[in-house]
Amino acid sequence: MPDVQPLRILVVDDEPLAIERLQLLLARCEGVTLVGTAADGEAALRIAEAVRPDLLLLDIAMPGMDGIEVARALAGSAFHPAVIFVTAFDNFAVAAFDVAAVDYLMKPVDSERLARALDRAREHIAKGAPAPAPTTGRYVEEFWVPDQNGLVRIAASDVDRITAERDYMRLHVGKRSWLIYRTIGKLEEELDPELFVRVHRSSILRRDTIAGFVRDTMGHWAARLCDGSEQRIGRNYSDQVKKLSGRA
Repeated sequence: MPDVQPLRILVVDDEPLAIERLQLLLARCEGVTLVGTAADGEAALRIAEAVRPDLLLLDIAMPGMDGIEVARALAGSAFHPAVIFVTAFDNFAVAAFDVAAVDYLMKPVDSERLARALDRAREHIAKGAPAPAPTTGRYVEEFWVPDQNGLVRIAASDVDRITAERDYMRLHVGKRSWLIYRTIGKLEEELDPELFVRVHRSSILRRDTIAGFVRDTMGHWAARLCDGSEQRIGRNYSDQVKKLSGRA
């Protein structure tokens, strides 16, 4: 039987039981060395820099820096470990694709499925596959979103408005919409302020979709959009709207 290429693995998850389960599964795998564990994204980056693992088994939904952000940070680091995402949610697949993850495992992880994922990681490392390049532009220019059985690219400039649904953002393009995994604060940082403006704690508008502003009898302002709909303007965002209208 040929030797199995050893893999030095760092496990990252904010749930101790999830880490323990992966440790037990990895103990049954050949050619695997667990070099550390981390309970959050910031710790994962510090430990990864110290131990230089070949592979991260990385949870996505973590407080603070999430797994997607960890993967992006590692892509811009001096070394480029492979990443396998491990998550309890199936709606992160597009985000995982976006950062070129080797594989995507659903919790609870099955031992055979983990073994196949490790084989894929070995092939990836053996081929010397490059890590995804960090974004060179200052602002995001496109999104990859699920569409039936595949993926579709949406240019950021085609998005009419964005509404928050907890830790997800709904991108509205015409009469269609798609969900992506981002917080609205993070997305606001990634979007070009020359194209988009945040008008509420849960909504961002493309500037050229705003036809005007209206105020109701209670003194609340709303943006009147080109399609005839209205979007409430939050009190904390009135200054941005004043700048937009040239009345700051």
